[in-house]
Amino acid sequence: MITIDFNRLPIVAGSRILDVGCGEGRHTGEAVRFENVFVIGTDIEYDHVIKTRNRLKLHETLGSIRGLWGLAVSDIHCLPFPDRSFDIVICSEVLEHVKNPNRAIKELSRVLKPQKVLGISVPRYLPERICWALSDRYHSTHNGHVRIYKKEKLVSLLEYHRFKLLGCHYAHSLHSPYWWLKCALGLSSDNCSLLKGYHRLLVWDIMKRPWITQFVDRLLNPVLGKSIALYFQKN
Repeated sequence: MITIDFNRLPIVAGSRILDVGCGEGRHTGEAVRFENVFVIGTDIEYDHVIKTRNRLKLHETLGSIRGLWGLAVSDIHCLPFPDRSFDIVICSEVLEHVKNPNRAIKELSRVLKPQKVLGISVPRYLPERICWALSDRYHSTHNGHVRIYKKEKLVSLLEYHRFKLLGCHYAHSLHSPYWWLKCALGLSSDNCSLLKGYHRLLVWDIMKRPWITQFVDRLLNPVLGKSIALYFQKN
């Protein structure tokens, strides 16, 4: 699912875009739809990079790719790119996993050009805190969430690294109750009919984007949004 709002990113022809912690390539795949951009997706997990490559290859067969792309396996704490390489950096649902957020943000700043934009998203404090309270496994599994961010703390952390907040929004309110149920019933309770039905609803929403679920999601995001997305300019 797309968490970063691409309408808030100043993407123009020739933009160099980095998606750090690209996962299965949703944001990388969205970025490369723009005309004449160059997008790099990178992730610490080799399997994730392969899934991103497969996604992009599929997009190519569908004719929806308008830019160039590349992929790399790398650690956010030590990115293999020169200083000031990118016009836009995306880091979606990554910082909650990292052991050293200061070092990670320093790297994001290093590879971003001055006065350019960084888009970050993390799980929102209250929905995430509920998940932690309901299930120890939720945050103790391999590559699980190791920290929860309050908005003010995250903004202060970015400001310390000389970023200026441009705006923020919440996203994915329909996903919060699903994860609360999953944590309450057990993370391996996928055979539960209630969870299976809810999961089908979420997949339908992501794939078809019907107006009714989009409307309800926007309506509830200020209260139940599972993620917070923030946009910063590097000073």
